[in-house]
Amino acid sequence: MATIGFVGLGTMGLCMARNLIKHGHRVIGFDFSEIALNAHTKNGGEVASSAAEAVQNANFAITMLPNGKAVEEAVLGANGITHKLPGDSLIIDMSTIHPLETDQIRKELKRNGFSMVDAPVGRTSVEAEKGQSLFMVGAKKQDFKIAQPILACMGDTIIDCGGPGTGSRMKIVNNLMTTSLNVLTAQVLTFSDATGLDRDVALKVMAGTAAGRGHMSTTYPSKVLKGDLDPAFMIDLAKKDLDIAINFSEVLGVPISLALQAEKIYTEAQEDGRGDQDWTAIFDMLHKAQFFK
Repeated sequence: MATIGFVGLGTMGLCMARNLIKHGHRVIGFDFSEIALNAHTKNGGEVASSAAEAVQNANFAITMLPNGKAVEEAVLGANGITHKLPGDSLIIDMSTIHPLETDQIRKELKRNGFSMVDAPVGRTSVEAEKGQSLFMVGAKKQDFKIAQPILACMGDTIIDCGGPGTGSRMKIVNNLMTTSLNVLTAQVLTFSDATGLDRDVALKVMAGTAAGRGHMSTTYPSKVLKGDLDPAFMIDLAKKDLDIAINFSEVLGVPISLALQAEKIYTEAQEDGRGDQDWTAIFDMLHKAQFFK
């Protein structure tokens, strides 16, 4: 059994702390919310009056906070973790913050003799409640091995993203996809409703194509990521279909702003002479423009 100081008992944090307790760990929590502290106590946890107090006898210090400033204050501030945490203990930051903030906090911790693992969380509080979170871990190999059993109490998928800072970077990349797709999904379903389609039918159809299954698991692995740009579906045809959708949306008075941005990129691909390539060649074009300037 480990002693764990847990700073940040919000919706996700409470779920994580409760799962650690279920696995027999002693969890001392700190949060500015009395409601959160009371909930943690009811779950079998102990509470502290500061981040420093929460970790003073801890093997691990876990932070799960809303932004980089809050993490920095909890770790390095006047009542922060570094004032009381034993020197051989490991800090695990599960917050979603800017990767450059992660780098800076780790740099300051190293200067003070501490190691930190960045392990932001994939999935939502629904999975966290069940102990089924996904962790994207950035750490030195030895630190990853030490953190893994603790993370396994809270999640069923633990991915070693590479060295320090890679977990934070992976989370931002992942969330760029999920947050953007959320808006696209909302616009597409609004457009679908405006056409008069039955929503259940639309969902069923899209669930069986790349629209619902996603390019990451369908078109990209079999085409552009293998270096194959021979067309399974040409950029020219994709652009034609997109133009029809944009025109129809204008007739219906439904805004689909992300489609307008996509149309510009398909046009660039055509102007680049890629009209007869596979539609996944969009990635090849953007990648080369970024890395082979």
